[in-house]
Amino acid sequence: MSRDNLILNRGTKSVVAEAYRVLRTNIMFSSIDKKITSIAVTSSGPGEGKSITVSNFAIALAQAGSRVLIVDADLRKPRIHKIFNISNSVGLTNIIVQNLDWKTRVQTTEVKNLGIITSGPIPPNPSEICGSEKMKSLINAFKEEFDYVIIDTPPAGVVTDGALVGAYTDGIILVVASGDVEIEAAKRAKGLLDNVKANILGVVLNKIPANDNGYYKYYYYTYYHEDNSSKKEKKRKKKVTV
Repeated sequence: MSRDNLILNRGTKSVVAEAYRVLRTNIMFSSIDKKITSIAVTSSGPGEGKSITVSNFAIALAQAGSRVLIVDADLRKPRIHKIFNISNSVGLTNIIVQNLDWKTRVQTTEVKNLGIITSGPIPPNPSEICGSEKMKSLINAFKEEFDYVIIDTPPAGVVTDGALVGAYTDGIILVVASGDVEIEAAKRAKGLLDNVKANILGVVLNKIPANDNGYYKYYYYTYYHEDNSSKKEKKRKKKVTV
C-alpha cells in the first residue's frame, strides 16, 4: 500500500473520488437529532478495502473543513501507517497500556485538518483492548477535540474487535467488496453488528470495475443523464445488496 491509494489527495475528479464525496455528504446528513462524530469502519472479511475507504473518506471530510482524526484500531493487521507512509513505533496500544498523553501522539499529514493515531505495536490481546473502558474513554476524548473520529477496525465477520468498537461509537460503516465476498458472509457480518446494537450507517460497495460496464459508470451516467436503459446493471447492483 502507498499514497497512490489516496484518490482524493491527488485532487482527482474521477467517479471514485466523487463516490467518496457522496459518502461524506451522506454521513454528514445521516442524523438530524444526534451528530455522528465517531465512526467505525469494518468489513466482513480481509482484503475488502476498508483501510483505503477509511483513508479517503477521512480526507474527504478534512477537505470539507472538518477536523478529522483517523485511529487505526485494527490491532491485528494495521495498514494506516503504510498507506500514509508514517511511523508506527508508538500508537494506540502504547497510549492505552502505558497511559501516554494521546495529544502528543497524533501525527500530522500533508492533508490540512487531518491527524492520525496509528495502531502502535501489535498486542497479544487486541479484543480486550478494543472492548476496554480505556478505549471507550479515549474515543470520547478524541471526540472533544475533533469533528470526526474515523476508526479502522478488523473485519467483523472474522474477529469480534470491530463489533466491540461499533457498539460504543456513534455509527459504523460496513465495507463490502463486489465480487470478492459471498453475500452470506456480508449478511453474517451485518448480523453480528446488529447483535451488539451497533448503529449501522450504511454499506460501502467497494472494488466495482470502473469501466464501461461497471457500476460507477452506470450510476453516474444515470444520475446525470437519467438514462435507465441498462437493466443488466440494475440487477448487478441488487445482487450485492445486504
